[in-house]
Order: sequence, then C-alpha cells, then structure tokens
Amino acid sequence: MTSPMHWSRWGDPAKVHPVSASTRGLIEAFVGPVEERPTVALDDVALPPIGLAGDLLGGLRALVGDDHVLTDDESRVRHTRGKSTPDLLRIRGGDASDAPDAVVRPQGHDEVARVVRWCSDERVALVPFGGGTSVVGGLVARREGYAGTIALDLTRMKRLVAVDHESMTATLEPGLLGPEAEALLTSEGVTLGHHPQSFEYASIGGFAVTRSSGQASSGYGRFDSIVVALRVATPIGDLELGQSPSNASGPDLRELIMGSEGAFGVVTEVTVRVRNVPPVKVYEHWRFPSFLEGAAAMRALKQAGIAPTVLRLSDELETMVNLADPSSVGAESQPGCLMVTGYEGDQATVDRERSVVSAALSDLGGTSDGIDESWASGRYDGPYLRDSLLDIGVLVETLETVTYWSQIPALYEDVKTALAGSLGNPIVLCHISHVYETGCSLYFTVAVKMDGDGIDQWLAAKAAASDAIIAAGGSITHHHGVGTDHKPWLAQEIGPVGVEILRAVKDRLDPAGVLNPGVLVP
Repeated sequence: MTSPMHWSRWGDPAKVHPVSASTRGLIEAFVGPVEERPTVALDDVALPPIGLAGDLLGGLRALVGDDHVLTDDESRVRHTRGKSTPDLLRIRGGDASDAPDAVVRPQGHDEVARVVRWCSDERVALVPFGGGTSVVGGLVARREGYAGTIALDLTRMKRLVAVDHESMTATLEPGLLGPEAEALLTSEGVTLGHHPQSFEYASIGGFAVTRSSGQASSGYGRFDSIVVALRVATPIGDLELGQSPSNASGPDLRELIMGSEGAFGVVTEVTVRVRNVPPVKVYEHWRFPSFLEGAAAMRALKQAGIAPTVLRLSDELETMVNLADPSSVGAESQPGCLMVTGYEGDQATVDRERSVVSAALSDLGGTSDGIDESWASGRYDGPYLRDSLLDIGVLVETLETVTYWSQIPALYEDVKTALAGSLGNPIVLCHISHVYETGCSLYFTVAVKMDGDGIDQWLAAKAAASDAIIAAGGSITHHHGVGTDHKPWLAQEIGPVGVEILRAVKDRLDPAGVLNPGVLVP
C-alpha cells in the first residue's frame, strides 16, 4: 500500500533523507556554501477561515455522508496546491492561503455527478484531486466570486471495473494511484506500462486529464494514446466517450477531455489499452560523445521504426552529475552522454529487439556500457533529491518542452541561455525521454542557490525560459500540463482562435464556471 504523501514535500515520509556529503560537495562546488532552511511545523501552517457557510457544508454532507466531508486543518493543508517547487516553498513557509474550505470524498460516478451539479447550482468552486502531484499550479482554483471552494478527493474511487482480455482493455476508476492500478491489473496478467516519475503518487484520472507521458513511452506510448474510453460528469450532464477503437464520427471528443485538467468535467472512469505483463525486462547503458550526436541516434532509430521500450538520453552535465541515478549524484562518472535503452517482453522478443537496437546504436557512434539496472531502481527518486536540496537552500525545479527535430539544437541552447540570464550561474541539466519520428521532448532540471524565499527567483526564471520556448517554436509543455502557470504561454501557442474554442467549450459545459476555475483556460 502506498504511504500517504508528505504534507510539505514529495512522496513517502519514510524516504526523507538529508543530502549525502558527496552530493553537498558537488552542489557547493557549483553554487557556493549552502545552509539549512527549516520547514514550519504542520501545526504552525496558517490556514484561512473556512468560507463555506454551514448550510452549504450540510448540503455536501447530505450528498456524500458526514464522514466524507472533511474540514479539519490537516485535511485542508494536505489538499493545498500541488508539488511544484513554488508550491512546496509556500507550504514550507507556513502559507496555506489556497487551502480548500472542505475536502469532499465521493464514491462512484453518481455521487460525483450529484456533487458537480450541486456545486454548479450553489456556485461553489470544485477542484478535482487525485494524487495531488501537479507541478504547474493545476490545483490552485480562483476563489473570488464563489461561495466557497472544495477539493473533490477521488480516493474512494479505486476499483478495477472491468478487464476485456479479448480486446485487451481495462476500465479503471480515477482515484487509483499508479502502483494500485498496476497491482490490480497484474493480478489479471496485464499492465498499463505507464511509469512517469510521479508514478507512485499520481492517479489514473490525473494521467488522463494532464496527457501524462511515462518513462517507457517509446514502447507503450503516452497515456493519452492508450485511453480508449472515458466517462465524465459535467454540470450539464454525463459524457460517455469511446464506443469503438477508432471512428470517423466527427472530432474525437476524448481528446477534448484529455488535457482538460478538470476544467470541463470530472472523469469518473478511464478505459485503457493494456498489454500482457512482460516476463523479462532488461535495461542497458550506452555512451555517446555528445548530446546532439546521441539525439541524432535517437532520431535515426525512431525514423527507422526501431523502438525499444525505454529510450532516454542525458546531456553532458546531467551525465556528469549522475542524475539518471539520483542515489549516485556526486559519484565519479564517465565522460560523454548516457543513453538508457530498455526492453520488455518474452526472452526471445527482448533478445531480438536488443540485438537490432544495439547494432544500430553501434553504427551510429554509440558504445555499450552493458546491462545496468540502476536507472530502473532509482527511476522515481528525483523529487526526493529535489526536496533534500531545498532543505539546504538550493532552489531546484524542472521544466519541459517538445519540438521538431530540426529545432531541437536551437531550443536546447535558447532555454539554457534564458535560465542563465535570469539566474546568473545556475546548474542546468537536460535529458530526452520521449521520442517521436518527427521530434522529441527536452526536460530541464535547474539548480541555483536560493535567493530569499526562492519563489520570485524561480517565477522570473520560468517566465524567461517560457518566453524562450515559444520564441524558438517549442510547446509550452510536453506532459506536465497547463494549470495556472502555463496559461499566458498557452494563449500564445494556440492563438486567439484556439483560446476562443477553449472558452466556448468551458462556457457550454460549465456555465457557472465552478470546475477548477482559473486553470487551463486563458
């Protein structure tokens, strides 16, 4: 069973550890001496008064039961914002000004639908809450003009509804966290194969409405590519989508819900394509002389139709600090750029695919370091390291983008230049972990000595990087979503007509504007 998320940091409280001496030494070599930054105690977090009137709280209790409308301080704190670095810096400093008035826990589609309609009627803002892992302000609803704000916690919706072994699909409720969903599916002999870094705490519903992409996307695809059907509760009625694998019945409305971040409706069931559980998993490390040479090799693989399950490349600096294996940060590393390839399936399939990929990578200038399981064992640990560095006054955050292959070199350099221009002399690392025939994502990790509380420092740097991304022809996000943080740049990316389309959909599906207000729609 997954341990409850720490209230002021990422993940399992049992995994909280100070940075190692080698990691601290490496960081201080880049940013200078650092010092501890304590976090306030949970009891000292400042909460706003509950804004929901007593009769409205009574109305919610009548819908879901007294035990499932929570107004205690700890529940409200635990449902305040997400897990971006600014989110954590605010809560560590005792600021819970965005806390919901109540946490409401419905069970099943019908209860969700009743709560959604009630919120619309009573003009109560509703924030769908799965795992609470948003890193783009996706859980910070606009409060002005509403009778109150609730977090709609889907934790009681954790069923595996159905498995169709002939069609190879499974229907899941949205509150299942990644490990919980995999455990249920594995008992049926199938798997999603969806493993983002947030896997341990992100939810099935969250994967769908943020267009999540997992670390094995090369082989399994993005989450939106494996969704075949959705059930959604909206203020004007229910929406059931996905009667067939594919069709020509007008625009695909599933795509309208995926990426909607709770602004158009609350997803109550997700039907996904599944695959048989692979009996063999093998991960291999490769080296390339430079980041661009490694990227060219990735492009050649994809355009030749060669797709290992995992395909990932760290740039020179990320390779040097061993960020692909957070437990080894600061340890000695080899020169060049680290590429990770992964293969899943039966033994014959793994052997065949590994042979083909290895021959191609060797021809493209790569050198194999052999089979290495360290990446797989530490694949979810990056956020823990981020938090331990925040403890010693090192500001660490990530951002990501995606563009076409021809624009990758310029986008890579422009984002690094923008971050350096804003932050002075930051550590900027980058990797590619999602690859397509036509382009790839770039995922940047940034570290710098914290100035003040670090919040304004990062917001200025993120704005500079976002401006650079749009100017270079990149997308403002590949898989983190829009939330509130990316809205200004989404408007630039999709243009005024695109903005009007989003606003029109919002106005028709959510006429009172109560669903995650302020999120997604510019």
